[in-house]
Amino acid sequence: MKFGIVGGSGVLVNLLVFNLLLHGLGWPAMIATVLASCVAMATNYVGFRYFTYRDRERRTRRQIVLFFVFSGLGVVMESGLFWLGYHGLGLHSPLESNAVKALSIVLASVFRFLVYRTWVFQQDARRAA
Repeated sequence: MKFGIVGGSGVLVNLLVFNLLLHGLGWPAMIATVLASCVAMATNYVGFRYFTYRDRERRTRRQIVLFFVFSGLGVVMESGLFWLGYHGLGLHSPLESNAVKALSIVLASVFRFLVYRTWVFQQDARRAA
């Protein structure tokens, strides 16, 4: 449930920044999608660390590095999926580009959920016992 709350707010941040950059300011689509994903990644870290997984082990350098490595892979996945729809299929209208962006976020989020829960925000062995 908490992952969904933080993830949902991250999706909103991602879509808002994306639309501001692409449709509001006329930036290139791939720059808009990558920057929006990076802004959402930063806000999600705070939410995951201090809300979703606050009962997990304390913040470590390893945890931060893993979060940003896996998040970076998620941005690459999301951007590649977006590129396929936007450039590959020619879905350029505001409605189409938002649908492609949303679908790419959802698909990349499955990957993120699994790796965050498993490797990044690991269960503290002392609390699990």
